[in-house]
Amino acid sequence: MNDSLPQETVPEYAILGCGSVGHVVATKLHERGEEIIIFDKDPSRVEALRDQDMNAVERDITDPEIPQLLTDTPVALVLTSSVEDNKTALRSLKEENPDQYVVVRATDPVSHDEIEEEGADEVINPPQVIAESALRALEAGEMENRVERLLGVIKNSESLAVVIYRSFEPDEIASAYALRSVAEELGVDTEVVYCGSQRHQRNVAFANLLELEIAEDEELSRFDTVAVVDSADEFNDFEFDAQIVIDHNPTETAAEAEYTDIRSNVGSTSTILTKYLQETEVDVSGSVYTALLHGIRSETSYFRRNTTPADLTAAAYLFPFADKDLLEQLESPSMSADEFDVLAEAVRNREVFGPHLVSNVGFLTSPDALTWSAETLLDLEGVTTTVVFGVSEDTIHVAGRSKDARVNLADVLEESFDEEAETVGHSDEARSSVPLGIFRTVGADDADREDQEVLLELVDETVKTKLFDVLNVEEDE
Repeated sequence: MNDSLPQETVPEYAILGCGSVGHVVATKLHERGEEIIIFDKDPSRVEALRDQDMNAVERDITDPEIPQLLTDTPVALVLTSSVEDNKTALRSLKEENPDQYVVVRATDPVSHDEIEEEGADEVINPPQVIAESALRALEAGEMENRVERLLGVIKNSESLAVVIYRSFEPDEIASAYALRSVAEELGVDTEVVYCGSQRHQRNVAFANLLELEIAEDEELSRFDTVAVVDSADEFNDFEFDAQIVIDHNPTETAAEAEYTDIRSNVGSTSTILTKYLQETEVDVSGSVYTALLHGIRSETSYFRRNTTPADLTAAAYLFPFADKDLLEQLESPSMSADEFDVLAEAVRNREVFGPHLVSNVGFLTSPDALTWSAETLLDLEGVTTTVVFGVSEDTIHVAGRSKDARVNLADVLEESFDEEAETVGHSDEARSSVPLGIFRTVGADDADREDQEVLLELVDETVKTKLFDVLNVEEDE
């Protein structure tokens, strides 16, 4: 038998063992037109492979001469069902050709680790590969079913209101914009409606750049279908009936709507809307892709917070379609003088208690700036939770950020101020607006500076006491 390999036909791939797994791999490579050589000890199997026009040699894979025949073959795949034979072949291959890339089949987690320790470049476990493939197929089927059900609800509507409820952040805005765009492409009259009172100017600017009109105090009963994005945890507080609820935040109680899609295994609702776009043939504008990309990046703090592989995959899908100039405008806004002043006060007045940072910025004209300050101060070494607060007109505004998984900021602020405040947000970011109440008679415009200082001292003491009680913080930490 002539086992030499002519130089001009040196194969790119060598397959050692051509049972069920090896045969599938060999067939796929052969169909792609790759140069392959197959070694197997079963003569009938070798003959069958030759009948299929494949280069097959009758040899046991443990034959020490095989590695000498493969000195110029860059990739070897060892694919028999015998772990011991596979390990023997692996050792011979690596001894003869240390730079050769060798893929070896395992049969279970234990043999996977053993083969990895022997020096395999890649180890595959067929049962695990099959399970992962089955899960991918299941996920694809589930996603297709979700899309069909969602589009079914939308198509059966004559008019649709997409509601942003209380929290007014880029993720909610982008998700509402995307859902509206899909519905309009399906011929449904659609409006985006904001139900709340905390519209931050930066996010209003985001909506304006998208040329997205957002109505307020709209009578939702005039729409035959209402969809809510990103507020499933407040479903029982809705003063309207919602037929569609889409969110990425976990909920304690189920949202009993006609269609719900609540996935806490992704980092943003924009990620979920991106998946819908991938599964539908609805044609939307480039600004929708840009908005969703900004929504994902903003909600995950540019992939530094609560980021999952699904978020990264969605962002990679969106990026080629995004308007890079628009994205630059969205993600690099100039800082206003008010924001800069508030940040300066927050830095100057910061107090750190263990991993918690609290700062009172005093009177302010731009409550929006508190959120930016809380986010910036979170970068301070050793700090995992920040709360920044100040007084504007007759309201105490509080904003917080946290990267501590044990802290749920929305719960902290709600518990701190009970029913006195309007609180919006989630576990890692939240805001509260607290009426000044009995302190209302003294404000930033009062002439008596001494009264103003007294007010700030009372506010400072009250807010910190309430926060520290909930966070179990000792002021002498």
